[in-house]
Amino acid sequence: MHLLVVEDERKIAEALRSGLEAEGYEVTTAASGEEGYFCLTTDSYDLMLLDLMLPGRDGMEILRTVRSKGITTPILVLTGRDTVEDRVLGLDSGADDYLVKPFAFPELLARIRLLLRRGVLEPQHLLKIDDLELDLLAHRAIRSGQTLDLTVKEFELLAYLLRHRGHVVSREMLAREVWQVHERSTPLDNVIDVNMARLRRKVDGPFDRKLIRTLRGVGFCVGEPVHG
Repeated sequence: MHLLVVEDERKIAEALRSGLEAEGYEVTTAASGEEGYFCLTTDSYDLMLLDLMLPGRDGMEILRTVRSKGITTPILVLTGRDTVEDRVLGLDSGADDYLVKPFAFPELLARIRLLLRRGVLEPQHLLKIDDLELDLLAHRAIRSGQTLDLTVKEFELLAYLLRHRGHVVSREMLAREVWQVHERSTPLDNVIDVNMARLRRKVDGPFDRKLIRTLRGVGFCVGEPVHG
């Protein structure tokens, strides 16, 4: 298994490399956000360990960028930011797990094993629900054997919904993560609603079973909402 460690503190990066290599992992380290992004987009990794406080591009920007590009490599955030708001933002931005520094190395290993098992069970480039399948590498959406003709933005929107399947996605989340706009406005809400309506016509229109749900005043959800 090949792991990418993006950490600007040299001692921490070397400690992680040494410990992980002792466990049998192949490890590549990057000391900045730009270097980490370059590594992830030019080579294949089974998992990325990502610090948030980085020179240049910070870890949160890396998260949002790689997810918007359809890169589904599991990402474990390692950071000193320990508030609930920080953890929620990191997970909503595309992190698969979040570990606060300082952490126990055995716990880090356990979380890595969990994320790698998930990657083995489900191909990272495929998102599925019911008879709908999204291939992130081929940039193709198929439902019941029929290829859906989606625009780039509709594809990004559907991918985001599928990554959060079973959970309600608000317009604020879509504005921030799909449109990369951090201050919502009425015109942007209208744009989101128009794109969602077009997406629903293509994904659900020709089929009896409807997958995309609207929860009035709350947001949107693919599949049955998970409660609790």
